[in-house]
Amino acid sequence: FVRMKFLQLLSRKPGKLEMLFQIPFCQKQFPYMCLATSTCLYSKKKKANSYEQVDQEKYKNLVYSVTSYKTSAQTPETIFEEDNLLYGPPNKHRPPVKAETKTPKNWVPLINPNKRIPLLNSDSNLPMKISLQKTKMPSVTRILQQTLSPQQAFALERWKQKMTLELGKDGFAEYTKNLFLQGELFHAALESIFLPEEMATKEQREDDVISGYLSSVQHVLEDISEVKALESAVHHETLQYLGLVDCVAKYRGQMCVIDWKTSEKPKPFLKNTFDNPLQVAAYIGAINHDANYDFQVSCGLIVVAYKNGSPAHSHFMDPNLCSQYWNKWLLRLEEYMDKN
Repeated sequence: FVRMKFLQLLSRKPGKLEMLFQIPFCQKQFPYMCLATSTCLYSKKKKANSYEQVDQEKYKNLVYSVTSYKTSAQTPETIFEEDNLLYGPPNKHRPPVKAETKTPKNWVPLINPNKRIPLLNSDSNLPMKISLQKTKMPSVTRILQQTLSPQQAFALERWKQKMTLELGKDGFAEYTKNLFLQGELFHAALESIFLPEEMATKEQREDDVISGYLSSVQHVLEDISEVKALESAVHHETLQYLGLVDCVAKYRGQMCVIDWKTSEKPKPFLKNTFDNPLQVAAYIGAINHDANYDFQVSCGLIVVAYKNGSPAHSHFMDPNLCSQYWNKWLLRLEEYMDKN
């Protein structure tokens, strides 16, 4: 009862605390109670400022990306970056992808052990150019498009929706049409560079639209020699798929399947090219198992050219890397066959 009265006294008269501590009987009978009660009731903690905990650099970049997206072209790559900034890495809480270690059921070697290579080729100075025939056989492009991962499909669809909102339905159709046209003109210009003058098409010319792309790849062209094929159809006789190869030539002394790409955004690393390495590996395997070609290829090269003329990024794929992507391609091919 005495303790309760004392607590009430403390709570009603906080200004008398100092006087109470000086009373002798308080020091003798309630030494601990006085200290504990006064400390609990009248201590004040400094509140932390929540803004000090914010990652200022992160949100500065976020605000910049949101306010400036209309001034730069949106691509699947920028969608990934924006989502990563907003929600964190997409694979943060996902288990490892099992496809990386999965073995293809119908494994076929990348290099054809039964193919005989002639010692001499009388037409070695003329690049092969086989027309692509329409058949029921699936193309490499079709197979890759229909076996996109959910993450890739989501990013592609989200990019299409954003571009449609920004440009309108007709504007987006015109935008994609111009992209394809630029790609065709760029490939035609490269073909005229590699072909002998008497074989080059007269209509092919250096247009202002592609002059930047051609300037971008000049340093790569210096390392290319002995062109074997240009815009030529390839057919894998065992796995039954086909494709159209951009170029087969030597790059710094090694025979490669060369894939020319155009981009509005820098792609300094091979991973930035998405499924292009699988496409190159598929073409390599097709050439090695196509009787029309009297040679085999074990390397690949992806060249990304830029419209503003900045130096192109070239990604060389050695035999070991090509074999890794070949196995991934076989898995995608099996997935396509299972669906169809």
